[in-house]
Amino acid sequence: MTSGKKTALWIVVALIIVGAIIAVTHRRKPVVLNGAVLRQDNDPNKQLPLAGVQIVAINELGSGHSQSDASGFFSLTLPKGLRRRQPVLLQFRREGYQPLDWHDFISDKNYIARMVPLRQESVAQSRTESPVSNPRIRYSVKSTTEANIGSAVKTFQVVNKGNQPCAKRPPCAPGGKWKAVVDSFSLDAGDGNEFRNARVSCIAGPCPFTKIDSETFSIDRHRFNVSIRNWSDTTTFLVEAEVVRPMTSNIVRETYPVIFGRALDFSLPPSAEGPSIEAEVGGEAIIFPLGPDLFLSWADCHLGVDKDESKNYRCELKPGYQFR
Repeated sequence: MTSGKKTALWIVVALIIVGAIIAVTHRRKPVVLNGAVLRQDNDPNKQLPLAGVQIVAINELGSGHSQSDASGFFSLTLPKGLRRRQPVLLQFRREGYQPLDWHDFISDKNYIARMVPLRQESVAQSRTESPVSNPRIRYSVKSTTEANIGSAVKTFQVVNKGNQPCAKRPPCAPGGKWKAVVDSFSLDAGDGNEFRNARVSCIAGPCPFTKIDSETFSIDRHRFNVSIRNWSDTTTFLVEAEVVRPMTSNIVRETYPVIFGRALDFSLPPSAEGPSIEAEVGGEAIIFPLGPDLFLSWADCHLGVDKDESKNYRCELKPGYQFR
């Protein structure tokens, strides 16, 4: 066998080995099923996303578990070894809804499950349910304002004698020829105050032979620091700044939810704090703080957070209540 044929043979063998490794790796990679769970209704506006649905995928090789979020979305990772086109049983369970068993095949499609409520609305039932009406959302946001206290003004000197050779003994003038002096000065705004629009200017002496090395605020803007380089005779500088006092207050805002069927939806900005729902329940106006557990006596609430940290709330009425 010639060397060329040997090389070609080795290339073929290597490709077969690489292909086998890729095939094994791909086969062992877990399969992920994505989908959403909705409330079954002929009206698309009432096909509300269902949160908190327990989902189980069962196959002869094992099972996977997941739970739907506030938007109804679920992502379910199947055990390794399962491949596409294999049969799978998807089970959906949620209180207040009929159990749903869905026989399907593993694929990369989006699985949309619709669950039927255990009881349907009727005129007779609606008469015995407590009415929930006029809901509105209250929340607070922090607002920062500034009160103008006045201004701070200060002069300071940078003492030096000009035309003295530097002789490589810093600090020196730009270029290194003349001896310089670097002096620093700090301005204090007072407790609880901050500086705005600070300015530094040379007002006396040979100003052309000076340089502001730095002018910085402290992290809390409570102090303003200046560093001046002077390579001539004594100069005088003026430092000025506006002094303000920041004040933070809570502003209460209101918004109105959207009601579809038995669910109430609303969204709040990332800065919203202390959300509550004000509504008339059984004819009595009550304010219901949501709190971290999102507990309401008359509804089950779920929270979803967007990428921009906006908060999306959905509250579905519990049995015994209805919107009016």
